[in-house]
Amino acid sequence: MRILARFLCLILLLLTYPAVAQTVPDKPDARLTQQLADALRGFRGDVGVYVRHLKTGKTVAINADSTFPTASTIKIPIMIGLFDQIQKGTVSYEQELVYRDSLHYDDGIVGSLRDGAKIPLSQVVMLMETVSDNTGSLWCQALAGGGTAINAWLDANGFPNTRMNSRTPGRKEFQARYGWGQTTPRELASLLTYIRDGRAVSPDASDRMYRNLCRQYWDHDGLSQLPANVKVASKNGAVNRSRSEVVLVHAPHGDYVYCLMTKNQQDESWGRTNEGSTLLRTVGALLWQHFEPKSDFKPVAGYEKW
Repeated sequence: MRILARFLCLILLLLTYPAVAQTVPDKPDARLTQQLADALRGFRGDVGVYVRHLKTGKTVAINADSTFPTASTIKIPIMIGLFDQIQKGTVSYEQELVYRDSLHYDDGIVGSLRDGAKIPLSQVVMLMETVSDNTGSLWCQALAGGGTAINAWLDANGFPNTRMNSRTPGRKEFQARYGWGQTTPRELASLLTYIRDGRAVSPDASDRMYRNLCRQYWDHDGLSQLPANVKVASKNGAVNRSRSEVVLVHAPHGDYVYCLMTKNQQDESWGRTNEGSTLLRTVGALLWQHFEPKSDFKPVAGYEKW
């Protein structure tokens, strides 16, 4: 009877586990690889890209295992580390936090709160992922147990190349080179897929985290090249010499994930015409057209104004 019960539990687990977690073997896409190589040619800096169509397993990997600065994409691991602490009961998602001026990092939304202001942790997390609030992110990093705890989770779950550097003991040398954090295009795309598959911390925690990542405010780069009615989970990051974006697109003919990262850019400007930002839009459009060839979507005339 006990053996039968265990067998039934196993069958139930297999039936309810997300289908995409059943990994489809990689199938290098030669045509798309050439298209992307052509798009990247001439870029003044280093660039890496990883693409995977989750249904077919078609992949592209160009410098996909090279290490790049995360910039604000590190806020995905911060959120995971925080939810790991929530799962352990250290903090509560809806608990009321009290902001103190000592937490101030910059004049974003959280950093503009008055000393003593009260705010739910859930709203701080939302601001971290949606508008990429830096003060809120550092607050969440501390509540997650700091970089040491976050890196331990990443290591235990098979992400050895993704690391928190800032405010993390023993990571000073890496911080000088990569800034807040470091990762590879393949690993960051896989981490986003890991959440989507319900494997990060727990299925319910993954669901909440994934919903947070589907609320991106900064949608003027790669996301601007997708139809507004297509669901997308994403996070981007930017520092002077680096632009990055990791995106999971729920496309009509199958979900696909991609991550494009740059470093050592010669163009350090902060306008729309920055070479890294332009490349993010170029790649976002190219991938949509490749995976949805029958789509007649084009960004509406004048979208650049917004």
